Amino acid sequence: MVQVRDTFQLAADAIRAHKLRASLTILGLTMGVATLVTVMTIVQGANVYVEQKIANLGTNVFRVSKLPFAVVDFDLLIKAQKNKRLEYADYLAVNDTCAACGQVGASASGTLQIVYGNKQADDVNIIGYTPNMIDIDTRTLAEGRYFTPGEDRHAAWVAVIGAGLADQFFPGVNPVGKIIRTGSAEFTVIGTFEKLGSVLGQDQDNYAVIPLNTFLKFRGTRTSITLEIKAPGKQAFKDAQDEVRVTLRTRRHDRPGDADSFFIGTADSYISLWQSISGSFFAVFVMVSSISAVVGGIVIMNVMLVSVTERTREIGVRRALGATQWDIRRQFLAESLMQCVIGGTIGILAGFAFAVALRSLTAFPASVQTWVAVLGVVLSSVIGLFFGIYPASKAATLDPVAALRRETG
Repeated sequence: MVQVRDTFQLAADAIRAHKLRASLTILGLTMGVATLVTVMTIVQGANVYVEQKIANLGTNVFRVSKLPFAVVDFDLLIKAQKNKRLEYADYLAVNDTCAACGQVGASASGTLQIVYGNKQADDVNIIGYTPNMIDIDTRTLAEGRYFTPGEDRHAAWVAVIGAGLADQFFPGVNPVGKIIRTGSAEFTVIGTFEKLGSVLGQDQDNYAVIPLNTFLKFRGTRTSITLEIKAPGKQAFKDAQDEVRVTLRTRRHDRPGDADSFFIGTADSYISLWQSISGSFFAVFVMVSSISAVVGGIVIMNVMLVSVTERTREIGVRRALGATQWDIRRQFLAESLMQCVIGGTIGILAGFAFAVALRSLTAFPASVQTWVAVLGVVLSSVIGLFFGIYPASKAATLDPVAALRRETG
């Protein structure tokens, strides 16, 4: 009985003796495992990215709008276009009737061209906020101040601008007190927000926040607003949604049994929607990369079969000297397993290197997780064992006398 250590030593010697063949075998599996690891790190990173950026609503905050916040059903969007708009009166009604709501804010948005001196910024997101949105929204002031309830009530022409707009118009200069304009309207900058960065390549700092009543005066009261509601706790979060739903259904005359004529969005709903979408892509990518890994396994099996044919005399001599069928089978399985583990390890390192490079060179938080590495090693080991069984069995069942006669003949 050949010792396990000797078995792996023989397998390593055989791999070193046929470096080119072993390298090509390892390369096939390396590509499959590297693809799988890369896909997994990207998908996991995308989930983190969504949680940090897209669904960054804050704790126990939900939104209510005329239209759905994330759409995967085009028919639903067409149907939602017929909903009545949410008005400022709806905001006041919810604010008065919702006992579980800690803060009830409202917002509206559009895009405009903003000008300062001879500088111009296109497609600036202009956002109308109620004064208490400073406590609901996750944006943080960098300089200056937020507008007051009195400024909102009197529709003052003031603005708090994003970091991107501040960098473009006022590089190295405090923008507080400066005048920016759009068309014939002029806004006094009273503050700036901290930098948000970009989401999926789109700049999130090219915006200006103004009082909601100023926005409605400027853009027209027929604009549909969005309610932004923050509850004081988890239970109140659920109760607040129920109370808001009852208030709005009553005001909008939604009949019993009919669907809501508005949409409620939470961070969890955004993340769940994203995960359902990314899960489908993930399954497809895993299937494709798994096919690549299986192809690598088939290559290993064919190379091992060639190896059996080339090493017929070696097998015959070992059998004649007393090696059992299990010894031969174990040696060839060890060769297959070693090549797969080497290929899988290189693939894991390549996939992680790509993820680290992506995370270092971009704002995308590619997630490098230990379980992905473990899965890569397990996958490569399983492939090595599975596709090495047939060549190993063929080598083990060779008749030693016939093997020697065929080689010498």
